[in-house]
Amino acid sequence: MLKSIAIFSGGANPELGRAVCDYVEVPKGKITLSAFSDGESFVEIGENVRGVNCFVLQSTCAPVNQNLMEALVIIDTLRRASAGSITAVLPYFGYARQDRKVKPRTPISAKLVADLIQAAGANRVLSIDLHAGQIQGFFNIPFDHLYALPVVIDYLREHRPDNELVIVSPDAGGVERARAYAKRLNASLAIVDKRRDRPNVSEVMHIIGDVKGKDALLLDDMIDTAGTLTQAAEAVKKAGAQSVRAAATHAVLSGPAPERLAASCLEEIIVTDTIPLRKEVRALPNLTVLSVARLIGEAVKRIHHGDSISSLFV
Repeated sequence: MLKSIAIFSGGANPELGRAVCDYVEVPKGKITLSAFSDGESFVEIGENVRGVNCFVLQSTCAPVNQNLMEALVIIDTLRRASAGSITAVLPYFGYARQDRKVKPRTPISAKLVADLIQAAGANRVLSIDLHAGQIQGFFNIPFDHLYALPVVIDYLREHRPDNELVIVSPDAGGVERARAYAKRLNASLAIVDKRRDRPNVSEVMHIIGDVKGKDALLLDDMIDTAGTLTQAAEAVKKAGAQSVRAAATHAVLSGPAPERLAASCLEEIIVTDTIPLRKEVRALPNLTVLSVARLIGEAVKRIHHGDSISSLFV
């Protein structure tokens, strides 16, 4: 058992927190999470953390503001309790899509969240598959950006389809990610080019690459409302793909996502447990959930011992 280490899990990821503690072989940190009648978050640490390397595991997923505030309060509590170091483990980094100004007089909320985490007292941050990699530069403390690629690749190698595999990026922004998977799986690469010919006309999907007669895997960092994903799946299927599956790290799955996925042509939807799934999402018959507990647990061990975690980046 590791000494001088404590892992505290917020309310967003209780199951993942337990799995990480089991891998690291430390008991789950004693913490009481509650709220005042007006909704204010309150935290009490139930053990001595003076000089201890503390890890706070909390995805800032829905309800985003509540989970973010809870994480900040936990970090602040540990800092005031004289923790040796505090690492914010954010499997899913909320507000990551607001990483730049898209038009005048709009915020860069990802930078604001970075400032809040540092002001609360975090000494280090660890996250998985950021929506925008440049968010690492918003922090003035060490940031470890892990990828779920090893977890998903291991699954795909064991469940590889019979036909030739093609990795499909649903948009131009995900090409680098799709290329990394294609290289490791010895698969071909295709891209969905989405464009609107004129205003108020539905988007037209063009497939760049050959998918005919192949088993296609649509790859993205997250699935939110699933609109783009399901449209891309239909386009790939119409282009002659033998089968269409999808894989994404973060199962945000908000709004009409469950209904869209259930009605889609996707034979399988592969996600990880960075975000806890709602009941209606878990009910999807074609859903496969992979755990990132071992990936996070190994990173926690190496950070605690001062070892390199660069081998986890690939």
